[in-house]
Amino acid sequence: MEPSAAVLSFRPATGSDTEALVALVESAYRGEASKVGWTTEAHLLDGQRTDPEAVSELLARPHSRVLLAERAGELLACCQLERRGERAYFGMFSVRPDRQGGGLGRAVLAEAERFAREEWQAAELEMTVIVQRSELIAWYERRGFRRTGVLSPFPYGEERFGVPKRPDLAFETLVKAL
Repeated sequence: MEPSAAVLSFRPATGSDTEALVALVESAYRGEASKVGWTTEAHLLDGQRTDPEAVSELLARPHSRVLLAERAGELLACCQLERRGERAYFGMFSVRPDRQGGGLGRAVLAEAERFAREEWQAAELEMTVIVQRSELIAWYERRGFRRTGVLSPFPYGEERFGVPKRPDLAFETLVKAL
């Protein structure tokens, strides 16, 4: 069976996945490799998107789960979920740039929603998106998320999250009922 025909499987990440997770997230958001896909932030930010310390912190955090999507043992996508009372936070959503546009992201989002609803009994999924990412926000809106108008500032001066290329970056909270 060809890898592309193999079934997509999901599993929780472990500490041994840290290096592969950092590489996946970086490839989806920053640098030249990210420009192959449509989720790139390279036009807005330089620098890193994450690092091994940040990923290790997420893996160790109580009420947090990093889900990996694999096909034939190959890491293709991931997301992080964090239980926050009645809501689950959805973040670090990454799909390999050369695999974007084929439904993989929709499958990961569906699994994240299923997990949050069934395992944590979450009523809503919440996330933040850079407001300048209108195409990405529209993708989430087509999948049932709604814009809340709640904005939070980008962490300027904290290069751990990237080096902004413009002075007006901010995050907007999006919410979806589960």
